[in-house]
Amino acid sequence: MNDHKKKKIAPIVITILIVVYYAVYFFALILVVPGVAKVLLGVIPILLGAGMIYVCKQRIDEIDGGEEDDLGKY
Repeated sequence: MNDHKKKKIAPIVITILIVVYYAVYFFALILVVPGVAKVLLGVIPILLGAGMIYVCKQRIDEIDGGEEDDLGKY
């Protein structure tokens, strides 16, 4: 297996786990919380999930660009 593919596995797996967690949380809110509060509380996990996907995409681009260590900029 290519070394770059090995380094991509962890960010992808963690992103999937966290997005699934946020999705379960969101659907639990829809079932439990009444009225307008479900919309206000539901936006938070959606935004966090989208942010997590964006960060994962950035990390994969860094790995593809040859930056193996994400602390290489510092």
